[in-house]
Amino acid sequence: MRIAFGADHAGFELKTLLARRTAELGHEVIDLGTSSTASVDYPDFGYAVGEAVASGRADRGVVVCGTGIGISIAANRVRGARAGVATDLFSAQLMREHNDANVLGLGARVTAVPLATAILEAFLSTPFAGGRHQRRVDKLDAPPPSAQGASR
Repeated sequence: MRIAFGADHAGFELKTLLARRTAELGHEVIDLGTSSTASVDYPDFGYAVGEAVASGRADRGVVVCGTGIGISIAANRVRGARAGVATDLFSAQLMREHNDANVLGLGARVTAVPLATAILEAFLSTPFAGGRHQRRVDKLDAPPPSAQGASR
């Protein structure tokens, strides 16, 4: 698989470690930045990863900021990106199995490296279950007019 990575300054170091692990697992890594711990705006990198996944340039994405929340919100603004923050293995597995999440959000300030690595591996290895979950994912990709904002 091709995995796009993006992070802000708070997530730079964890993103770098996780991208390396992803390559070790045999996946292609697309690093969309940032490239240092200098202060940057997390939405820029969340949007970039969301766009890479939604366009098909990447099969999945990983976004990292201090908590994983802000950058995941940014990724979710891109139609076709389904980002979720995982803080444990169970959440990482279910976000893939039930929600067909294609972008993993992680918090560098709240998740230890060994746990973040295990979450990443679960996210990459868990397939979407399909079946009864498919109609719900279809609804995520086609929200009703009342839920569609100007950025969609």
